[in-house]
Amino acid sequence: MTEQNEMNRASGVEALPKSWDPQSVEAELYQGWVDAGYFTADPESGKPAYSIVLPPPNVTGQLHMGHALDHTLMDSLARRKRMQGFEVLWLPGMDHAGIATQTKVETMLRETEGKDRYDYGREEFIAKVWEWKEQYGGTIAGQMRAIGDSVDWSRERFTLDEGLSRAVQTIFKELFDRGLIYRANRLVNWSPVLETAVSDIEVVHKDVEGELVSFRYGSLDDAEPHVVVATTRVETMLGDVAVAVHPEDERYRHLVGTTLDHPFRDDLKMVVVADDYVDPEFGSGAVKITPAHDPNDYALGLRHDLDMPTIMDATGRIAGTGTRFDGLTREEARVKVREALAEQGRIVKEVRPYLHSVGHSERSGEAIEPRLSLQWFVKVDELAAMAGDAIREGDTTVHPKSMEPRYFEWVDNMHDWTISRQLWWGHRIPIWYGPEGEIVCVGPDEQAPEGYTQDPDVLDTWFSSALWPFSTMGWPEKTPELAKFYPTSVLVTAYDILFFWVARMMMFGTFAAKITPGLLGEGADGRPQVPFTDLFLHGLVRDEQGRKMSKSLGNGIDPMDWVAEYGADALRFTLARGANPGVDLPVGADAAQSSRNFATKLFNATKFALLNGARVGELPERAELTDADRWILDRLEQVRADVDGFLDDYQFAKANEELYHFAWDEVCDWYLEIAKTQIPREDIDQRGRNTQVVLGRVLDVVLRLLHPAMPFVTEVLWKALTGRETLVTAPWPTVDDTNGGAPVDEIAVRRIADAEKLITEIRRFRSDQGVKPSQKVPAALDFAAADLAGQEEFIRALAKVTAPEDGFEESASIELRLSRATVSVGLDTSGTVDVAAERKRLEKDLAAAHKELDGTAKKLGNEAFLAKAPDAVVDKIRSRQQVAQEEVERIAARLEALK
Repeated sequence: MTEQNEMNRASGVEALPKSWDPQSVEAELYQGWVDAGYFTADPESGKPAYSIVLPPPNVTGQLHMGHALDHTLMDSLARRKRMQGFEVLWLPGMDHAGIATQTKVETMLRETEGKDRYDYGREEFIAKVWEWKEQYGGTIAGQMRAIGDSVDWSRERFTLDEGLSRAVQTIFKELFDRGLIYRANRLVNWSPVLETAVSDIEVVHKDVEGELVSFRYGSLDDAEPHVVVATTRVETMLGDVAVAVHPEDERYRHLVGTTLDHPFRDDLKMVVVADDYVDPEFGSGAVKITPAHDPNDYALGLRHDLDMPTIMDATGRIAGTGTRFDGLTREEARVKVREALAEQGRIVKEVRPYLHSVGHSERSGEAIEPRLSLQWFVKVDELAAMAGDAIREGDTTVHPKSMEPRYFEWVDNMHDWTISRQLWWGHRIPIWYGPEGEIVCVGPDEQAPEGYTQDPDVLDTWFSSALWPFSTMGWPEKTPELAKFYPTSVLVTAYDILFFWVARMMMFGTFAAKITPGLLGEGADGRPQVPFTDLFLHGLVRDEQGRKMSKSLGNGIDPMDWVAEYGADALRFTLARGANPGVDLPVGADAAQSSRNFATKLFNATKFALLNGARVGELPERAELTDADRWILDRLEQVRADVDGFLDDYQFAKANEELYHFAWDEVCDWYLEIAKTQIPREDIDQRGRNTQVVLGRVLDVVLRLLHPAMPFVTEVLWKALTGRETLVTAPWPTVDDTNGGAPVDEIAVRRIADAEKLITEIRRFRSDQGVKPSQKVPAALDFAAADLAGQEEFIRALAKVTAPEDGFEESASIELRLSRATVSVGLDTSGTVDVAAERKRLEKDLAAAHKELDGTAKKLGNEAFLAKAPDAVVDKIRSRQQVAQEEVERIAARLEALK
């Protein structure tokens, strides 16, 4: 080798550690990127803009696998666009998470000081929450650094910071002044533990074993007017104001319009009403109606103008009924009311167990109480219409398109949004009440009149989050960030958040653009500007069996555990490789280990290539290259073009799957081995120097293509390969980096494919004959007929067969049909096989194959397993069974031949 080649080889390899140990390099690499300012966006830049806002995680939380997937995909987009020459802003931040944070701090104070918020008062308690936030609220930020998020930390925001508070007050007042915010008594999800209304997303439904109580209203005499009703919440009968029947039910037609006495309340007369809501075939065909504590009853109550007495206070205790049950909890009243009904002889059937779904508070765990309550609402008709039109008119494109119907189902049927919460931590509602009942809405630059008091409630966390894409960039002020980076390029989130956050951002984003067009601009044909032009919805991360990860199942995976064990690249690549649009992603440790192995494979391959003189330089003329060199460059271009197309369409799984197989199967397993035969260890010739450049270029492009998903290992390897500063800002590969747009060399493709097929068959035959992998065997091959004469050197090297010499005796042969001809290979295996040892090895392998075959047959014969297991799991087992069957047949045939 020349002195220069020796220097290139030495410098590249010396820049690499002895082996790939992600934990020893990732943190330092990341901090170096941040310190260098690679992730800091410049709004004055002349580059085209690309922007993403991070869906703000709760300040109380930690990254879970869903976050890790979300962040991996956003980071892949941001890193690729940065390499493509865009000015990229990926804006991070945290959500103040009203209920979650207040609950956590109240729990801490109760455990450490034995106090609650009322012991402090509002201002002092809020100061305590800010102290907690500063001390404990940065967990996720550290975890984001650990997985490599290339966010602009200089622009980190918080949903309660001063700028966002100004944005919240501004949009609230604009909505209020236009009559789109109002106050009313409505049915809401109520948490008796937290003593506040909660949103639908904070309610989880669980199957609960309750009791179904059937009891009688009206006369106890069967000949007198009466009806029988059934309920799992018998305590709510204290608020019953009606019994509903179907209009065409002949059994009750004579009772419609009449009234029945309430067993415990003289102040209530229950009217019998006819309504299509009732199913006459279900139960008795009569339904008790408690409008203030049941959503369906509430809707019916509105239709029939019924009274709606509330029978519980904010803590879920019976109150205001004037009965002996006042002061009891819901659970206590359920028992006492049933016993009292039984005493009156009104229980008509034996109480029986009944399994039913009950909504529970995600934060505090208790059953949610539907409760009539005075709350603030956003009138959504106009806003929802704008949000729907933005998708219908193509201002925002949904990926995958199959998710559009779910979006329209939500926005086209949206109910007015409850925005008030009975909390202290959050954006306090900017409504003030005068001494004579006056109501004023105070904007950010206004003062409330003297003597007025502010509404005690705070806004739903989703209210401030709905402003996130533009409030984080300075709205309602005119800022360089809004001018450069708004509307944002894409929103990346899971499909389960589509209704609660995405639709609300679309509503507030289009409204804000409508009222401040000079700041946010206009969309197509004068429509309001949208907050993001693309919406990518990915699936949910599940366990290997397709189950939702949960504490109760014990199947959750902490992404930080994977970072510690396998490295951040392995975590990211596992998620990116499985991320199909809108489809759930099952993951397990095997997948993470596979990704870790892939990172190690890249490391070892690059190190090996550097030892063989691989370097990045100008590609030689194609005519000077070997068939293998031209083949790999053409394949590189095909892969590059495919990856670009997939990533442009948010097909992360397809892009990374193709890169995985190309890098491992074609570059490492084939071209690297072929290149080794073309680069002599001594006296390198022009062919060898050309191959060194081709090999260096292939690795250069592969590492650049993989960088968005695997930033750490690719950075280390690319810097060693090229000697340049960083891969973060390196140019994204184009056709000029691969084959220059030359037509695919079909002859080279055919020759390499035939050579691979021939080598694979010889290897398999050698293995079946019991020849050791490292042992060379003489073989006679006819290369001319198959047009493989130029490939003989690497075929013999990779198949471990030497040219025949004097004394060659063919003891075994194979025939293989290639594209041009049938090739005959004669091998001299005499003296290479220890028959007894080979029989022993094969018998052991046969036993293992039988065991695998029996195990898969047992699973596939288990009807209970087949009924519950996901199709993907069953298909995997069927594939294993097929492989095991083929192994049994192959090994048995080999044992028979050895006789």
